[in-house]
Amino acid sequence: MITTNSQPIILPTLINPMGESHQAGNKSDFLQPIRQKLDGMEIQNRKLAKFIAKLIPAQCPFERDIIVFGRKICHIPPMCKLNPLYDQFVGLRFRALCYLVDQCGEDIQSYC
Repeated sequence: MITTNSQPIILPTLINPMGESHQAGNKSDFLQPIRQKLDGMEIQNRKLAKFIAKLIPAQCPFERDIIVFGRKICHIPPMCKLNPLYDQFVGLRFRALCYLVDQCGEDIQSYC
């Protein structure tokens, strides 16, 4: 329960705080096998690393500022954080970029 302006707000039990969504004890997490597979993927191929770095964007493509007559009207937040596998995809992209730099000696500025 959270209290704001002297009024209690009760959060539903379905909402997990950040970081608690994929704990080992959470039995309702049907995406856990996919998370484990993505987290356990090792990049050992230059073509695969380049493909992953191009496929997974560095920034959310849906985040936008709506500007009319030079004034910011509204901001559309990054929707990628709503993806339940967001952290795994970002980690996979990071591992691919690290492989390209460390093992292949490539310049990755074109992927950023």
